[in-house]
Amino acid sequence: MNKLSTFGLATLFAATAVTSSFAQTLDKISIVVFGAPSLGAFLPPIIKAQKLDEKNGLAITFDERTPDAYTAQFNSGEYQVGGSAALLTVGLADLRGVKVTYLFNLFDFWGAVVTSRPEIKTLKDLEGKDLAAAKGTTNWVMFDWFARQQGVDTSKIAVVNTATPGLVGYALADRASGVQLWEPAYTSLMAKKPSMRSLDLKIKESWQKFTGTDDIPYLGVAAHTDWAEKNKPLIPKLYAAYKEAADWIVAHPEEAAKLIAPKGTPDDQKAISDLVKANDRLGLNVRWASSSKREIKAVYEAGRSIGFLPDYPSNATIYEGAKQ
Repeated sequence: MNKLSTFGLATLFAATAVTSSFAQTLDKISIVVFGAPSLGAFLPPIIKAQKLDEKNGLAITFDERTPDAYTAQFNSGEYQVGGSAALLTVGLADLRGVKVTYLFNLFDFWGAVVTSRPEIKTLKDLEGKDLAAAKGTTNWVMFDWFARQQGVDTSKIAVVNTATPGLVGYALADRASGVQLWEPAYTSLMAKKPSMRSLDLKIKESWQKFTGTDDIPYLGVAAHTDWAEKNKPLIPKLYAAYKEAADWIVAHPEEAAKLIAPKGTPDDQKAISDLVKANDRLGLNVRWASSSKREIKAVYEAGRSIGFLPDYPSNATIYEGAKQ
């Protein structure tokens, strides 16, 4: 073997060793999230495409599940970290003896009810009618609360329960009097069927009256308490990966839309980029749970007021290990 070949092999072996060493230094985290279209599936493709997990010393695997499967697998401990962690489901898990903690917020609350039926003009008109919804989600519970603030008897609404990916299909096919959904499904739907009408939930008005603030922390990343205690050094890295993904989306909305909706049409992708630019319905707001204690407790109070939460969740559900 000549000297050049020997040098080439040595260089190859050295590069392989460095790559192997780098891979070994990455801490692995498996995170369960809702399947697309959902807020929980909004940031993961950015994190992976931009390698923001690796940049922060992590190797994150995102596994998509339906809402019901997500709740079952996260609460059972099959997954120790959840990236579609809605506050009310975190609070309910705590009250059922599952020790979990809300690490940081990703999105503030926004939801909608859409309809094609001319006779449905207000939420009250849904009484005695059917409404397609993902009933296993916190977005549904929050809708229930907002509807009751308008005097709607939600027990008189026949709920057609479906997984989040099915909501857009129900609306497009006009298979129910209304459909309760949120972003990014709402934007996807309106891009396909702009004739759909959105009923007024009076979100800001009702929440301001109830809490004195417009701030509604809603969905973020949660973990089992014992995992959080054992992996404290990883949590700021996880937060950084998500925060950098959020910042990247804001700075590159058109590029982000192609990653978030890779199979979407140009119109679909433009709708996503417009959603990011406005951020009024998206509610992208990454912050530590510990910086929003008052607002989180207000969400718990809303859940308790309609009987979703039988009591107040413990303070341990609000992670205190890091602050902004």
